[in-house]
Amino acid sequence: MAKINPFKAVKPKRSVVGLVAARPYQSYTKNERDSRLDYNPYSFLHIVNPGYKYDREVSGEERYKLVRNRYLEFKEDGIFVQDKKPSLYIYKIVNRYGQEFNGIIAATSAEDYEKDVIKKHEDTIASREQTFKTYLKTVGFNAEPVLLTYPDNTVIDKIITETQKGYAEFEFTMTYRDTHYLWKVDDEATILKIQNEFKKMETIYIADGHHRSASSYLLYKDEKESNPEHNGTESYNFFMSYLIPESDLVIHEFNRLITDLNGLTKEEFLIKLDEFYRIENRGVIPYHPSKSHHFSMYLDGEFYSLYLRKTIYQFNTALDQLDAQILYKTILKPILAIEDLRNDRRISYVNGQHEMVTIKTSVDSGDYKVGFGMCPSNVNQMKQIADEGLKMPPKSTYILPKLRSGMTIYEF
Repeated sequence: MAKINPFKAVKPKRSVVGLVAARPYQSYTKNERDSRLDYNPYSFLHIVNPGYKYDREVSGEERYKLVRNRYLEFKEDGIFVQDKKPSLYIYKIVNRYGQEFNGIIAATSAEDYEKDVIKKHEDTIASREQTFKTYLKTVGFNAEPVLLTYPDNTVIDKIITETQKGYAEFEFTMTYRDTHYLWKVDDEATILKIQNEFKKMETIYIADGHHRSASSYLLYKDEKESNPEHNGTESYNFFMSYLIPESDLVIHEFNRLITDLNGLTKEEFLIKLDEFYRIENRGVIPYHPSKSHHFSMYLDGEFYSLYLRKTIYQFNTALDQLDAQILYKTILKPILAIEDLRNDRRISYVNGQHEMVTIKTSVDSGDYKVGFGMCPSNVNQMKQIADEGLKMPPKSTYILPKLRSGMTIYEF
C-alpha cells in the first residue's frame, strides 16, 4: 500500500520559473555553470553553488549552511513563494525528441522505503548516503524530486488528463528545448481519490534517485529517534517524488568504453571472447545490436557483433538476464580485470542517446582501446530485479525524464 501526501510546495514566481529551474549541478560543464552564474541571477545554481558569490570553493558544513542562506535569500526576495494549501502537482515534460511524460509530484513515505513498498534496483554508496543526509539536515529541503514509477492506472490517467485541460500554473521551455508544465491540484476530494489509487498499489519503484531517497530515509531515521513525540505526520517522514506511469518511462542503455586490453594483443583478446561469444566482423559501418544478449564492439577501426553462447552462460536470476551484467561477468571482469564498475578509471560510460559513432570517435582518438554497445533493458527487467532483492550493476540504465531542480521544493 503506497502512501503519497500533498504538501505546500515552495515555487518560483511564474515570471521567473524558467530562469530558476536548473539541471543537476554536475551535468553542466564549468563554462556552462559560470555563464549561468554570471548572467542569470535567478538560477538555482546560485543556491547550490553559494561559494561563487565569494569567488572561492566551499565544501562540507560550510557549504551546506551557505546553501541554506542563499535559499532563504531567494524566499526573502520573493523569488520563491510557498503555497498556502497542501497540494499535489501534475507535471508534464515534453522533450526535444517529442517524448512526453505526465505524472504527479507528491510527498512519498520514508516508511514505505523502509518496508520495501518503494523498491530499489541499484546499489548505493554508504558514504554518499551519509554526506547527502547531512546536507539535507542542514538545508532543510528537497529541491529535485526522486523519479518513481507505478503501474499504469486509468483513474489517475483520467485525473491527469482532466487537470491538464485547465490553465497551467507554469509553462516554460529550457535552453535544452524541453518544455515544462505544472498544474496545482488542491481540491481535497481529487487528492483523496489519487491517494486511494496509490493505496491499492503493493509496490512502486525507484527509477532514478536511489541516493537521494536513501539519504532521505536516513534523515527520517535520525529525526524519528531524536524526537520523543514522533507521531509519523512530521514533514521529515516524507520526501519529494515525481511519480509517472510505467508506460511513460524511457530507458536507454549505458555503453562502455575501456582504456586498454589488460595486456592482451587484439588477437589474444578475440580468442578469449570466443569462449562466450560467436564473433562476426562488421567492418567500418557503425553497428548496434538489435536484441538482448547481443553486443556490438568497436576495436582497432572495426565493428564486431558478439552473440552470446547461451549453452555456456547460466541464467539463474533476473539479474543474470541483464545485458550489463552479462557483459560484466563474461568480459569486463574475467578478461579485462575490471571489478569495480563504479570507481575503476579504466572504464567510462556513454548513455545510449548517443549513436555508436560516439564509441568509434572515442576509440579512434586513442583515449580508449575498445568500446561495447548493448540494447537497453526494460521496465519489467528493472522490476523483476528489484522484486528479487537484487541490484543492477552501476550505469545499467539511463532513464528519462531527467528532472529539474528548483521548480517545486519540499521543506522539512
